Amino acid sequence: MSAHTATAARVRTGGPKDDGPKIVEHVMGWTLVVVIAMLVVQLGLL
Repeated sequence: MSAHTATAARVRTGGPKDDGPKIVEHVMGWTLVVVIAMLVVQLGLL
């Protein structure tokens, strides 16, 4: 059994899709980083 056959036999469980827009994921990731940084500064943890 090759790696491709084993991968193709897996059942999708509702995780992230590989064909989605990458820019949205990238922007949301950086937005989360900025929000966490603002929270850290506001709480005086830095």
